[in-house]
Amino acid sequence: MVSISTPSGGASPGTTIASGGGLADRYAAALYAHAEDVGVLDAVVAEMEQLGKLIQASADFRRLIESPLIDVNQASRAALSVLEQAGVGKPIRDFVGVVAGNRRLRSLPTIVAAFAALVAEKRGVVTAFVASAHALNDVQRQQIRARLIEAGYGNVNIVEQLEPELLGGLVVRVGARLYDTSLKSRLQRLQYAMKGAA
Repeated sequence: MVSISTPSGGASPGTTIASGGGLADRYAAALYAHAEDVGVLDAVVAEMEQLGKLIQASADFRRLIESPLIDVNQASRAALSVLEQAGVGKPIRDFVGVVAGNRRLRSLPTIVAAFAALVAEKRGVVTAFVASAHALNDVQRQQIRARLIEAGYGNVNIVEQLEPELLGGLVVRVGARLYDTSLKSRLQRLQYAMKGAA
């Protein structure tokens, strides 16, 4: 069962989730502006969603783009090959090529999330970033959406992020609001409490 309090809640002590920010936002804004200018925005939005799902679904692909040990040129060629095989169109392949050429391939998941947030903002949709240690199933997604609606968020777009270091539970960020029920956070709070009691 997913539990999310009302929007008046704040962040749990000692817990944070990265918001993307700066670099990712700049890449996302540039892609959005270019796609809008050349009249392919809907196609680019759909393909960025496809790219996000590919990153979530394929541990091998995540390792490829995140590994600092793989030569940047090899990683770029391999990533573009994977995208072509997955049927991702030329505009997104070109964009990923630019990201890779700028040695920012490791930032690709954050850029995809920032792009989704920008699209949602432009369309008047609230974006909820949901980080979990394991991929969510459909029932969990429905529960999260229902809890967010109960908490006062109407039209919600859920952007999923895999973060194995959370161990279990969820971290949900909506704007400046943070709801952290992760096992990692609970263990940290327990550790702090034990230190205080010593």
